[in-house]
Amino acid sequence: MIKKELGLGLLLVVISAITGLINPAFLSLVNLLNMANLIGLFGVFALGEGLVIITGGIDLSLGSMFALLGVIFIDLLTTHQVHWPLALLAVLLGGLVLGAIQGLLVTRLKMQPFIVTLCGLLIYRGAARYYTSDSTRGFGYGDEAGTLSNIASGNLAGIPNTFILLIVLALVLGVLLHRSVYGRWLYAVGKNEEAARFSGINTNLVIATAYIISGGLAGVSTVLFVFYTNSVSPSSFGNFYELYAIAAAVLGGCSLRGGEGSILGIVLGTALLQVLQNLVNILGIPNSLNFAVMGTVILIGVLADQQLQARRRRRQALAGLARTAPKSTPLQGQGASPRAADALPVRTSDQA
Repeated sequence: MIKKELGLGLLLVVISAITGLINPAFLSLVNLLNMANLIGLFGVFALGEGLVIITGGIDLSLGSMFALLGVIFIDLLTTHQVHWPLALLAVLLGGLVLGAIQGLLVTRLKMQPFIVTLCGLLIYRGAARYYTSDSTRGFGYGDEAGTLSNIASGNLAGIPNTFILLIVLALVLGVLLHRSVYGRWLYAVGKNEEAARFSGINTNLVIATAYIISGGLAGVSTVLFVFYTNSVSPSSFGNFYELYAIAAAVLGGCSLRGGEGSILGIVLGTALLQVLQNLVNILGIPNSLNFAVMGTVILIGVLADQQLQARRRRRQALAGLARTAPKSTPLQGQGASPRAADALPVRTSDQA
């Protein structure tokens, strides 16, 4: 475990202990399981956001993607009476397609990720509102997907299925990122895309697949959130959820410059974010300040990253100077060899 993850884990333990001392209800089993469920819900799509950030990009369209895919998912189940496996497959494929479109715009047309995903944020939200005539969609009193609902919102041995799914996905993506050639390519592209391209890496493919994975995980999260809320309001469903993902990734050690981050750090960042929000509720801070707390967290994370980067550059510069510093010339009488002394000119009395 590297220093960032260790420090983040210790910070999580300290804040949890302080929160538990302030209000012992924080450590109750009900509250812990509820937090585990929320960590699973937000952690799944935060993993995808983290991969995109490692490549040096960003995805601002996640929340709007949830709204569009959510209304389509409910409409397939309730209006068109599509069997839930097909509806689930349609949503997952929809997320992959939207991610692929954004990845192609970034790589083929060389558009800025910020602009591409910002346009996606607006387009997907507007399409969802138009599709439903700006009305809320829900399941009503039917049992269109009882099996899938039990899977998405159920638990195994008391542990929420969403949290179990997050752990499974984190293990898979951890192997992909830290134990595979593709993971090394992701870090290389994030550090220096031009250098990675000249070294033979297909940078366009690496970046595009990061957006595709993010879109696929957004499809999974859509299904989880739909069964968590049991309804979708296209104007508010998933609002600002992309900020949760960015905050979790930044807290977990992902640099917005790209080339840094880990799956464990993203999971710990998601957990820390939920603990902080729980602390806000326990302290009686109004919910309207949640976004202010989130913005402060992102700001502190970016400032800390800048300080660490500056310190690392200074340390590397000092190490480079130490390696290239010229050796001192030996002085006569201070370890100089006799042969070197003989080579010096002899001063006569006139010269003196």
